[in-house]
Amino acid sequence: MATTTSDLRDAARDVGPVAAGMFLLGTSFGLLVVGSGLAWWWAPVFSGIVFAGSAEFLLVALAVAGTPLAAVAVTTLLVNGRHAFYGLSFPLHRVQGRLARGYAVFALIDEAYALATSRPSEGLTGRRIVAGQAFMQVAWVGGGLVGALAGARFALHVPALDFVFTALFVVLATEAVRAGREATGPLLAVACALVARLVAPGEMLLVAMGLFVGVLLVRHALTGREEPDHAQH
Repeated sequence: MATTTSDLRDAARDVGPVAAGMFLLGTSFGLLVVGSGLAWWWAPVFSGIVFAGSAEFLLVALAVAGTPLAAVAVTTLLVNGRHAFYGLSFPLHRVQGRLARGYAVFALIDEAYALATSRPSEGLTGRRIVAGQAFMQVAWVGGGLVGALAGARFALHVPALDFVFTALFVVLATEAVRAGREATGPLLAVACALVARLVAPGEMLLVAMGLFVGVLLVRHALTGREEPDHAQH
């Protein structure tokens, strides 16, 4: 019992600041759900079943637009396909039990991966990992529920609220460029978006993301060929 309490306390300390931010962002998601014309209860349904952050904002827009399920599936795969690579270094082996492991895989969001892989291996138990993920989901679902109920109760309408997550990723991309001093990736993404806008404006997001993935694969292949050549010289 003492070990479990200690793990919960450590998990709360690990995710505290992140969970607070997720609660506030979840509130904006709840407001977006109601503002898009959906019932308030869709907010906890999306957050409880999907729990994918940016994909949830995207799903609201796709649901309102009546997007075909096939297009929704492909778009979701492109948005969250990176999660497949998270499993290569995520410390899932520390989580014991099928249910706990299943939840750890389900709740493997960006923040959970970053926190789990940046912590020292000493003291990083399976309970601590899963508890941290659960705390973050509770914060996200709770924020979405509060935002949805507030929006439904007071008929709140915030123009361009669906741009919140876009703005967040702009900030993250800017910080990544400043830290890595490499702007090729974001510039390629902008170029792909412009091409998709010209070629297929009705399916801009899907085409842009597919094109961007293809460009990155070509870039990786070319970079891999250049490295051996430089090594020989």
